[in-house]
Amino acid sequence: MEIVIVGSGGREYSIGLGLQNECRIDGIYFYPGNGATSRLGKNIDFSNDQEFINFALARQIGLVIIGPEAPLVGGLADTLRENGILVFGPSAKAARLEGSKAYMKEFAKRYGIPTANFIQTSDYTESCAFIESLNLPIVVKADGLCAGKGVIIATSYEEAKKAAKEMLEGKSFGNSGKTIVIEEYLDGFELSVFALCDGRDFIVLPAAQDHKRLLDGDKGPNTGGMGAYAPAPLATPQILEEIKSSIIVPTLEGMENEGSPFSGTLFCGIMVVKNKPYLLEFNVRFGDPECEVLIPLFKNGLLDCFLACAKGDLKNTKFELESKTCVGVVVASKDYPYKNSKKEKIILESLNKEVESHISFAGVSKEGEDLFATGGRVLVCVGKGNNIQEALKNAYKQVESIKFNGRQYRKDIAYQALGEK
Repeated sequence: MEIVIVGSGGREYSIGLGLQNECRIDGIYFYPGNGATSRLGKNIDFSNDQEFINFALARQIGLVIIGPEAPLVGGLADTLRENGILVFGPSAKAARLEGSKAYMKEFAKRYGIPTANFIQTSDYTESCAFIESLNLPIVVKADGLCAGKGVIIATSYEEAKKAAKEMLEGKSFGNSGKTIVIEEYLDGFELSVFALCDGRDFIVLPAAQDHKRLLDGDKGPNTGGMGAYAPAPLATPQILEEIKSSIIVPTLEGMENEGSPFSGTLFCGIMVVKNKPYLLEFNVRFGDPECEVLIPLFKNGLLDCFLACAKGDLKNTKFELESKTCVGVVVASKDYPYKNSKKEKIILESLNKEVESHISFAGVSKEGEDLFATGGRVLVCVGKGNNIQEALKNAYKQVESIKFNGRQYRKDIAYQALGEK
């Protein structure tokens, strides 16, 4: 069969890399892909989704995997299904779990899912009153999609009120902030937990930890993610079982109850406070860069899992994960995340084959045989090993093999797993 992976980032590159040696796949298309995905398959682009549908029907595409949140919230999976095309990814109604933070918080309240105390509002006076009722710091979120940047953690009441005002007036995030969620700050440690779902049944992948801040020591501005590792040792079997029973199971039951059964990747952003997991947010796709450290852990069965989720037959699916650890270090362009950076040529040095590592490319273009960093998060260096130390060493060896002007990366990825502060 031929498959299409929708998206253009490191997440989509990683999925393609994980599937490239699958004997049942005759070809991989990336819609639209990036400068490096053409090494794994063929990049395609269309002026509208109907042209893409026509292409998928003409090629008799066996599976479409949708990577980013925007096309899911926009209903691409629904359109594909209406045309009889098998798709991995939730419907637009189910994607509201990410598309609207207000919907997600109200959903959690309806089904007794543990989450922070909150209000959702479009009224500034109500916002201020609730802000004053909370202890510092305070979390203010824009309701809609903001590419992972619509969350402000305010350290003063004045900052929280200013953030609420600017969101509600459309100054910060446009229409995405016309409704906001204000919630109490939960103090603990974060986990990224991913469940592959077929509407009723699910498989939980090893828990990962992401590093959102730009600079070492979790300082600097929030980003889309500067690195990740999995499995996260802080995710004990007891915590994972509670996440399944108190968050994932009621979510799938609730979505089915509301006529929007969830199939695809359910990404649970978790805060663990005194060994109790609380839901921070849902995403409806793989995280980036968590995807880059989870996909390489599949020894076999990755395609089977995607197909089973799409067909609603996950219960009988067999797959195997490696008992190894993966660490991913994001290498970003000079001016990320503040502004676009100048295009820079990437120089790649070959590594000893004994170094178990690879690169997942994201913000790159191709000119002839050369790759260029085109801004943002350029690539993820992924190291694998028998333990966190070995994986970390391999990841940073891969980082050292890459050169381009202005590159930046964190030097402390996976510090929590090493017990460092």
